[in-house]
Amino acid sequence: MQIEQIYTGCLAQGAYYITSNGEAAIIDPLRETKPYLERLERDGVNLKYIFETHFHADFVSGHIDLSKETGAPIIYGPNATCEFDCISAVDGQVFNVGKIKIKVIHTPGHTMESTTFLLIDENGKDHAIFSGDTLFIGDVGRPDLAQKAASMTQEQLAAILFHSLRSKVMTLADDVIVYPAHGAGSACGKNMSKETVSTIGEQKKTNYALRADMTEQEFIKEVTDGLLPPPAYFGMNVAMNKKGYDSFENVLNLGMRALSAVEFEAAAEETGALMLDTRKNGVFAKGFIPQSINIGIDGDFAPWVGAMIADVKQPILIICEVGQEEETVTRLSRVGFDNLMGHLEGGFESWRKSGKEIDTINRISAEQFAKELKVGESKIIDIRKESEYSAEHVEESYSRPLATINDWIKDIDSKEHFYMHCAGGYRSMIAASILEARGYRNFTEIEGGFNAISRTTLPKTDFVCQSKVL
Repeated sequence: MQIEQIYTGCLAQGAYYITSNGEAAIIDPLRETKPYLERLERDGVNLKYIFETHFHADFVSGHIDLSKETGAPIIYGPNATCEFDCISAVDGQVFNVGKIKIKVIHTPGHTMESTTFLLIDENGKDHAIFSGDTLFIGDVGRPDLAQKAASMTQEQLAAILFHSLRSKVMTLADDVIVYPAHGAGSACGKNMSKETVSTIGEQKKTNYALRADMTEQEFIKEVTDGLLPPPAYFGMNVAMNKKGYDSFENVLNLGMRALSAVEFEAAAEETGALMLDTRKNGVFAKGFIPQSINIGIDGDFAPWVGAMIADVKQPILIICEVGQEEETVTRLSRVGFDNLMGHLEGGFESWRKSGKEIDTINRISAEQFAKELKVGESKIIDIRKESEYSAEHVEESYSRPLATINDWIKDIDSKEHFYMHCAGGYRSMIAASILEARGYRNFTEIEGGFNAISRTTLPKTDFVCQSKVL
């Protein structure tokens, strides 16, 4: 028996590849199937089943393409209604893979079809669970995503999750390994650990939601407290996972169409496509195509694309470093952005050489910021998460998280200058590109963000100031 966790940091997502005696199972695969097919061929095993823990919201799974290419059936737990061929298994149903067994344990609460898969080894011993979004390391799945589909409140779903955990997961032996679908950075929970593997026993000791003496009402309160609104693209990804989607190969072919600078400009004007520049923020600041939006491929690319663009049907034109075209298309497809019009052939340098208009961002170092800032007079916008701002921030700065930019951008006085920063420059450049695309040029962005600012002599505070308004 072999178990491999295939972890994708950009999405903080774990897929699982399991083999035993010439047969294999894959749990929660990513959109692109080539790596799995190559692994199966290399190992000389046949894919017997594709297991899905639930209808994912934060990424588009590769279950449909993988099933078409291998003939392996797709297995969901109870309550799963697909618009493609799948097996909606019953609670307790067992599937054989080589010499091991995979048992269906229905654990609703995150969603009503959410299922934990229990792996029973060759000796008949409970070995591991693949808990999907039911149980994370240090957290549990958020109970607010399936409210509409389940016709329930988040409190009702949380109560169901409480009993799923208590009666089905926490009753397993302490040495059973826990393999979750996500780790720190995912929006599917709020307090996930950076660790991606644990045990039932360890989670009973350290996971706030599995506290032995916790009442149902305490669980509901703690699990629902502080939940941020889910990204807008989540519902669209759920629909794609339930209803089906275009093949990854077709999406790849669309994105790999190379357009000259003239063709690229014409496509942007004719289609109204969003121009997405995936280069590093420092490179982008020095020169970019006017109206283009920067979301760097080297950061949390896919989640921020989903959060900022939201509509997966939005036409997109890609600007990236030469050689990163396929990687960019792949990452976009993982979160359902399939309407790709092509990419700028030769990258941004081809645009520059064509003599077309170029824009820049007014970016300064943290040291320069410290020299320029007039305490009590200059306006500073901190676009980190509220929790980051609360921990420590520049005195007199305003908390305006990037995730809510569409709410606060309308309150900006276009005639008043302000400074803007995040933690390291990645998110503030996303915000800067959005601001410039909407006509705001009255700002200066800080290179290196708060990480660099904290090394200057600027006054900082570690307590939360009363909320300020722009």
